[in-house]
Amino acid sequence: MNRPRPEVVKPGDNPGEPPSDAIVLFDGSDLSQWLSEKGGPAAWKIKDGFMEVVPKLGGIRTRQDFGSCQLHIEWASPAEVKGDSQGRGNSGIYLMGRYEVQVLDSYQNDTYPDGQAGAIYGQKPPLVNACRAPGQWQTYDIIFHRPVFDGEKLLTPATITVLQNGVLIQDHWVIQGTTMHKERARYQPHADKLPFSLQDHGNPVRYRNIWIRELD
Repeated sequence: MNRPRPEVVKPGDNPGEPPSDAIVLFDGSDLSQWLSEKGGPAAWKIKDGFMEVVPKLGGIRTRQDFGSCQLHIEWASPAEVKGDSQGRGNSGIYLMGRYEVQVLDSYQNDTYPDGQAGAIYGQKPPLVNACRAPGQWQTYDIIFHRPVFDGEKLLTPATITVLQNGVLIQDHWVIQGTTMHKERARYQPHADKLPFSLQDHGNPVRYRNIWIRELD
């Protein structure tokens, strides 16, 4: 009875809604919490409570910096299927701007395993393919613990757990380093907190209901 009591946090009234201690990054109304990766205000399209990638405008990043976190984000690939493999509903969530959780329409769409939806891109395929059909809303719930550096030296690598649509697809995976394309991942020392970003990969992927909880 002498031990300190946990902080009281009020959960959302409905599944997927932010708890009382969350930072809401997108509630469907505006992009005030985001900047363009190219500089200046974020210019993705907003409609009916979601934001949509505008191809060729580039990705967007949060104004605020984050380290270890719990992230909730919902996304939908285009209902009209165009292309295949990596050309179909492609985007990505870059934690700390470096560590990518792949967003892709992987519903009856074959591609290389560490490039499908829910993969830690180029490193670790998801445990299962839990994708809904094109156009339907998908949910990622991500627990991310940042890497720890002492100057140039890596002391502790980052770890990540991901649930897609309530299904465990990454189980405390030890991230191997910064996401690379066709190169082995490797760590590059960086600050304890950085913005996270959403990728423009040329497909009009939609996002909604984005909130984050900072973790010690």
